[in-house]
Amino acid sequence: MSVRELVVLGTASQVPTRHRNHNGYLLRWGAEGILFDPGEGTQRQMLRAGVAAHDINRICVTHFHGDHSLGLAGVIQRINLDRVPHEVFAHYPASGQHYFDRLRYATAYRETVQLSQHPVITDGMLAETAAYSLTAHRLSHPVESFGYQLTEPDGRRMLPQKLAAHGIQGPDVGRLQRAGELRGVTLEQVSENRPGQRFAFVMDTRLCDGVYALAEGCDMLVIESTFLDEDEQLAVDHGHLTAGQAARVARDAGVRHLVLTHFSQRYSDPGAFEQQARAAGFTAELTIAADLLRVPLPTRRP
Repeated sequence: MSVRELVVLGTASQVPTRHRNHNGYLLRWGAEGILFDPGEGTQRQMLRAGVAAHDINRICVTHFHGDHSLGLAGVIQRINLDRVPHEVFAHYPASGQHYFDRLRYATAYRETVQLSQHPVITDGMLAETAAYSLTAHRLSHPVESFGYQLTEPDGRRMLPQKLAAHGIQGPDVGRLQRAGELRGVTLEQVSENRPGQRFAFVMDTRLCDGVYALAEGCDMLVIESTFLDEDEQLAVDHGHLTAGQAARVARDAGVRHLVLTHFSQRYSDPGAFEQQARAAGFTAELTIAADLLRVPLPTRRP
């Protein structure tokens, strides 16, 4: 399987710190790259992480607070400066169209790339490719916010022993996959179901239906945990989650790898987020995000 990993470009919340840049996350999904929430400084973080403008096929913005969108101006201009040869798609809340326009045309530059704008109006399907479908769900934050989910179509895993037993090898394997039948042997006889992978990106929000819908059955969930549990009221007041809340969502949704991020500057010990996530009963893979970290998606479900 081609590379599927999360490249963390920034993990701070409202303001950057000495050790945490504003938000920014690139999901490598095989031949495509999806950039989520490019905050201020994302272009420089891309350089440090070995991410090129050519790696970006799609940009997804959850909402138009600065720590999630101020980097759009630089990223869009860099895409054009480097003359990225493919079309780039942009998704963002439709209610923030004026913010997107201001950022896209913040300064003078020469447009050389086709940047297709696809504002998000409501929950549902945004795009469907051979590699994944992209959907959005509304979140609960003081400004309109959407989370995103990528779902790979289910496929078939070929079983070498069964192929050999039926004398199918070499180019005939591909012929069988395309046609579904070859010399009386069906695809189902020599393969098994291969569940598609699922990834979700959930930023600034209180607990709401959208959080649970996005997290359900994910191989990897990237989710904000701005506050620790003792500051839950602050989280509710400002439209955020705590570490324990995010972990309970992941636990109940059957998430295989949980990535916590978007940390308030008030906390100096990242380990506290891990402790509270484990105390909430999440026992699967857990990553406390740090700038420039690379996190591979889990291997496929059996």
